[in-house]
Formats: sequence, structure tokens, C-alpha cells
Amino acid sequence: MVKIDNIELPDFPLLLAPMEDVSDPPFRALCKEQGADLVYTEFISSEGLIRDASKSVMKLDIFEKERPVGIQIFGANLDSMLRSVEIVEKTNPDIIDINFGCPVKKVVSKGAGAGILKDIDLMVKLTDAMVKHTKIPITVKTRLGWDADNIRIVEVAERLQDVGCKAISIHGRTRAQMYKGDADWHKIAEVKNNPRMHIPVFGNGDVNTPERAKEMRDKFGLDGAMIGRASIGYPWFFNEIKHYFKTGEHLPKPTIAQRVEMARRHLEMAIDWKGERLGVVETRRHYTNYFKGIPHFKEYRFKMVTQDNPNDVFNTFNEVLDKFGNATL
Repeated sequence: MVKIDNIELPDFPLLLAPMEDVSDPPFRALCKEQGADLVYTEFISSEGLIRDASKSVMKLDIFEKERPVGIQIFGANLDSMLRSVEIVEKTNPDIIDINFGCPVKKVVSKGAGAGILKDIDLMVKLTDAMVKHTKIPITVKTRLGWDADNIRIVEVAERLQDVGCKAISIHGRTRAQMYKGDADWHKIAEVKNNPRMHIPVFGNGDVNTPERAKEMRDKFGLDGAMIGRASIGYPWFFNEIKHYFKTGEHLPKPTIAQRVEMARRHLEMAIDWKGERLGVVETRRHYTNYFKGIPHFKEYRFKMVTQDNPNDVFNTFNEVLDKFGNATL
């Protein structure tokens, strides 16, 4: 068992990473059904929350079936972060996670996300203040460092733990790498192997097969895996990992009928939550993976990502089902 404060998770839990415009309530619900042990919201701007920006506030929506669920916020201003904690508390998440890892320029340029890796003292100060400001467990997601010459993640993790951070998820790249090159799990393992560390250390980056998840567990000894890009349009990935852990064998890939049904449910839930326009547009990014590997699929994918009327998209799903039936990949 792995514990984040009083939250009990199974051995080597699988976490759905917070991803902008991806890990919304419909997708989180599907991943939860398919074996995710802990899910996180999209990252939410603290400045947006305190200005009551509609897009930021909407991201606070969480549902009982998702629990345990963490709300992730980012920012670099202490007052704004504390005020945003008070707003987040009202939605009663199980965890509040601080994003100290987003590499996107518009976030970093404000000193937030991975930008704070240039100021470790501020990173620790913000975490300390937020821990003291709420009874909800505070966790952190971060990267190895700003660049290859400034990797202090063992020290950073220890300092965050010492001010009350209850778990840390580490993406095995620097900010300078963005998403290029390989994630360095050895550096994450150095944090886990630090004899002073006693909070869970989760690995993130390049967990894209069940074998890789097993390697993160068995070779690198981490407490769990946070999964991001490999789950987009493929919520089955969590159960595939768990099945592999139990049996050493791979689950059969979902049939085309199962893929169509999952995409259909995803779009229906997205429309229920966001309305037709946003529901249709923001589900498009998932279709490439929902239907990955189907031969001669280009015309159907083009339809799915260009149609604005949900009925047209559902009709395209039906066309796919009629043409490909129960074929497997």
C-alpha cells in the first residue's frame, strides 16, 4: 500500500497526469473506469481562479466517482496561491497539487510552472505556506531541474518534504528538454533512494508500455507511475499495465467496436459537461489514438476532426463500425 497522508492507494498506483485540455472530467472518468488509481485535474491558474475566470473555475468541477482526485494549481505569487487554495478547498478535493513542472513558455515567463526551478527558495516558500494554509494534503509535480547544469532534484525533494509536502511526482526531463530526448529515471530513483525521503516518489515520463511501467517499479524502485501522453485517447492503458503486472501477459487490444463505443461515450460526456461546441472540439485530440493502427482510416479521421456538429461525428462513428465491424488490431 502507498499512502499520501491518509489517502490509501494500492501498491505501485497508476496516476493520470494533469494535462491541459486533456484530463477533464469525462476523460478522468473513463481512465478511472479503466484502472487509474488517482486522477488529477488539468492545471489551473491561480491568477485565473482569483479573477473568477470562467475557464479556470470550470476546471474545478470534480465528481464523486473520480475520487481520489487531486486539483492542480500553478502560480508564482504567494498571495494569489494562498487565495486560490481557499477557492479550491470549497470543492473538497482529496489532494491539492502544485505544478512546478510545466515547461510552456507563457507559464514559465511568469516564473510559474518549471520557471520556479530557477528559484528553489521560492518553490519551498510557496509549498510551506500552502501546507500551513490548508488541511488538504499538498503534493508537488516538478521536473529534474531547469537544465542539465542545474539538476538539484534530490535536495529539492527533501526540502519540499521537510515543509510538509505529502508526495512528489517527478518528470524525468529538465525544462530545457521540454518533451525531447529520453526521460532520466535514474535521477528520480536518486530521490527515492535518499535515506531521508519517506513520502511517495512517483515517476513520470516515457511510461508508454506495460514493460516500461514494470521497469519503473522493479528496476528503479519508484512508488508509482504518473501516466500522461500514453493515455490520451487510450484509457485502456491503465488496465493493460495492471493485467501485465499480475500475469506477465498482454491484454488483447480493444476491438474497433470497443474503440468506437469508448469514443462515443467520451464525446457524449464531453458535450454534457462543456456543451456542444467545446465538447466536439476538445475531444478531437483523442481520436488519433482511439483509432490508431486501423488501415485506410485517413478519411474517417479527417471527418472526425473537422466536423462541428456532434450528430455528424456520431454518424462517422457508425460508418466506422459498419465498415470495420469487430475487427481487431
